[in-house]
Amino acid sequence: MSPRSRLRRNMGEWPVETQDQRLNHIFQRLDDASALEDLQRVIEDARDCFHVSHAVYHWVSSNGEQYGCGTYDPGWVQRYIEQDYLRVDPVILGCYKGFNPVDWRDLDWHSKPIRAFRNEALDHGVGHQGYSIPIHGPHGQFALFSVSDHRDDAAWDAFTVEYRRALILLAHAFNEKALGFEAKAEDDTGKLLSPREVDTMTLLAIGYSRAQVADTLSISEHTLRAYIESARLKLGAQNTLQAVARAMSRGMIVV
Repeated sequence: MSPRSRLRRNMGEWPVETQDQRLNHIFQRLDDASALEDLQRVIEDARDCFHVSHAVYHWVSSNGEQYGCGTYDPGWVQRYIEQDYLRVDPVILGCYKGFNPVDWRDLDWHSKPIRAFRNEALDHGVGHQGYSIPIHGPHGQFALFSVSDHRDDAAWDAFTVEYRRALILLAHAFNEKALGFEAKAEDDTGKLLSPREVDTMTLLAIGYSRAQVADTLSISEHTLRAYIESARLKLGAQNTLQAVARAMSRGMIVV
């Protein structure tokens, strides 16, 4: 790196680069990270690289252990924890059961408690625009990568169109790195299916269609897909058919 480039980095400026070049810088910083603490510096780099107000990564492991890194005001982070806003945050609720990126404008912000929550977040500089990528990992892990900003709708639309692919790649790269630091997970073969996952696999094994399984269990097909995917990951299966076969061979379900 030239002295001029190094100076520009130290001043918090990024040279003019293509999207892929910017992303490669962040990937390299992730590769170089040797501990969870290093991810805080990387998330700050990501914020500056994409010229947004904030970037945040947060995961919850299967045993409830949590880790987060981000650029929010520490006062807001503390307030969020103290008030247990995890229970009402539309971003968390809207992303937990989904797999696709979510624009915060598409979420439900209309109830009085949620409006109060949002106003408080805005007061702490979170930004009224946001884009979150949910990630469902092995062993029940759930993670969320978000960026937020203060741009108007037109500018935010242009940003998400231009950087959607890059943000998704970065979200999964962060998650992969964080998982590498997580304590050694339980072996897949020893991971038990939940009662709902057992019901799901059993009904599929006896020949029910997905629609019939969802109707029998009184759940949506979207929720059903989450149960199937969770069971598949626990069983180390490549697809649903293989997951059912493994569940049967291991005595987890009886048909």
